[in-house]
Amino acid sequence: MQDNWLWEWITTVDHKRIGILYMLGGGFFFAVGGLEALLMRLQLMFPDNQLVVGDIYNQLLSMHGTTMIFLVSMPVLLGLMNFAVPLQIGARDVAFPFVNSLGVWLFLFGGLLVNLSWLFGGAPDAGWTSYATLSLNEFSPGPGVNYYVLGLQIAGLGTLMSGINFLVTIINMRAPGMTYLRMPLFTWTTFVTSALILFAFPPLTAGLFMLMFDRLFDTHFFTLAGGGNLTLWQHIFWIFGHPEVYIIVLPAFGIFSEVISTFSKKRLFGYNSMVFATVLIGFLAFMVWVHHMFTVGLGPIANTVFAIATMAIAVPTGIKVFNWLFTMWGGRIRFTTAMLFASGFIVVFVMGGVTGVQLAVVPADLQFHDTYFVVAHFHYVMIGGTILGFFAGLYYWWPKMFGTLLNEKLGKAHFWLFFLGQHLTFFPQHFLGLMGMPRRVYTYMSGRNLELLNLLSTIGALLMTAGILVFLYNLVQTLRMGKEAGPDPWNGRTLEWALPSPAPHYNFAQTPRVRGLDPWWLDKYEGDGKLQAAEPLGPIHMPSPAYLPFVMSLGFFVSGFGFVFHSWRVGALGLLVVFACMYIRSFEEDPGYHIEPEELKGVES
Repeated sequence: MQDNWLWEWITTVDHKRIGILYMLGGGFFFAVGGLEALLMRLQLMFPDNQLVVGDIYNQLLSMHGTTMIFLVSMPVLLGLMNFAVPLQIGARDVAFPFVNSLGVWLFLFGGLLVNLSWLFGGAPDAGWTSYATLSLNEFSPGPGVNYYVLGLQIAGLGTLMSGINFLVTIINMRAPGMTYLRMPLFTWTTFVTSALILFAFPPLTAGLFMLMFDRLFDTHFFTLAGGGNLTLWQHIFWIFGHPEVYIIVLPAFGIFSEVISTFSKKRLFGYNSMVFATVLIGFLAFMVWVHHMFTVGLGPIANTVFAIATMAIAVPTGIKVFNWLFTMWGGRIRFTTAMLFASGFIVVFVMGGVTGVQLAVVPADLQFHDTYFVVAHFHYVMIGGTILGFFAGLYYWWPKMFGTLLNEKLGKAHFWLFFLGQHLTFFPQHFLGLMGMPRRVYTYMSGRNLELLNLLSTIGALLMTAGILVFLYNLVQTLRMGKEAGPDPWNGRTLEWALPSPAPHYNFAQTPRVRGLDPWWLDKYEGDGKLQAAEPLGPIHMPSPAYLPFVMSLGFFVSGFGFVFHSWRVGALGLLVVFACMYIRSFEEDPGYHIEPEELKGVES
């Protein structure tokens, strides 16, 4: 019913709507994290500035990193994965729609809990990595780090559910004929990313539990006086933290593969080698975490082994870059906004990769480690890999989501403002680092040749902000009066472009049959122009909407809020709601519903 639209979104189990919810949530937190970054850059615009100083700056620093990594980079890409992957493999939904809904609400409530720290008691102030002892009660006595620990556990539980869901979906629900080596690259990168989530998030969860117990129940996992080990937190965090970089970057690699292939009008060059490189990156991602700890003092053997592994992971990444360039070589390239973001990514990410190899050299890392050189490297990799990837994917799949085209002129203005602003912000920071400016410090003295570079960096941040404002204006204008896209506006190659725009809630009226790589391209140009069906038209089984994921996530939120302030009754009440939902779900018999062939109005896929 039209007047129940809010309830429809709260109870939805449609993977496409859940993908949009992920992107809306990630977009909101992107605005929050961007504002935090802008305030930091305004503080550093001039020496001895007093805009935001002391603990407030520490809170901005901690929340910016936490928000951008956990509440922006992963969710926006999970949103695109949710939307596109079932369509690309010819499925009607993910394997576990109920769990998918639970995952997005856990993310949203976990992110909300972390950000409520600004309003109630103070934000986390121990950095986005929350290193012990900075994050223990002795040095951070307020509730800020409690918000971090509990909010990230709730959001991380949702991410872990998503990883399991995508693994099962891709393994079990591919259309007939879609072998592993016929899957689109975006589906492959989602598959490897999901495996990384499966193995990387449990160590983080364990570490957050130990930190929570140290703070709330006076255990001594990380307390030196009680026999704890400070380095243990660093190992646990980075065993998660470096695979996390590839959890964020690999889906973007998949997006760029789709975009570059489509707008070059060529099959992706070296498809098999791209798949192999993706799997190898996933494997090596777990073998490089100690390069974040070269300054800890683990000894020359450990440092050497992990330095070599860090350099080795650049090889499969290089394979990908060359394959993208060879795909473009000789192609009939259309520089749409999505293609501009993909092309810009190659420049930005290669620059970030070069400085990454520099940081793999242990003697160099000892000098660079706590300087702005690392900040510059990290943002080149993260913005190049994640944010440019998200924008490329959004401009690319927007027609399939909403049936309209984003304005290309505004899109190109958005790209150039953001792209140039990104370089102006972070390129000077390499030199700030080489000149010895430490990161995580809220001021600097004049007369040390740091003023001009910091001023340029802040101007670049303002340019990036202008680009985002143009993007938001584009979204509003397109939603109000967007140009209709049609089913296949980009002359796409994969199955989703065979569907109407926006895609119907049941996806495919008939499960498609896949004859090779780029199946829709094959059916358009080597078949009869229609998607081949693997089954006759018949009733379509669909999952029913569910309210329990929302209520269960709300229970986790209430529980987390109680534990932040050591209110055991409120914490127990929230957990009681969670267990009650689990009990109800255990005895709930919901067979779903069917869409009958006559309701499809003669549509055939």
